[in-house]
Amino acid sequence: MAMIDTTRPAPFGAITTYRATTTLSNMATAVTSFINARTEARRTAAELARLSPAMLADIGYDESDVIALRARAGLI
Repeated sequence: MAMIDTTRPAPFGAITTYRATTTLSNMATAVTSFINARTEARRTAAELARLSPAMLADIGYDESDVIALRARAGLI
């Protein structure tokens, strides 16, 4: 019985190209996630800043919490 090699090596540079493409894709995903998180934090901070002190107290926040959130979101 003869053995036949049915596997072939990947073309030259294919694995490197795959790794580079995957790395760039992962980086793009991370940047997009970061931008989306910052945008959401800014929107949340802006909406909380519009609420009255009584409304903030109803949801368990006070003015200092809003100021701290705005600082973390980069609005101050």
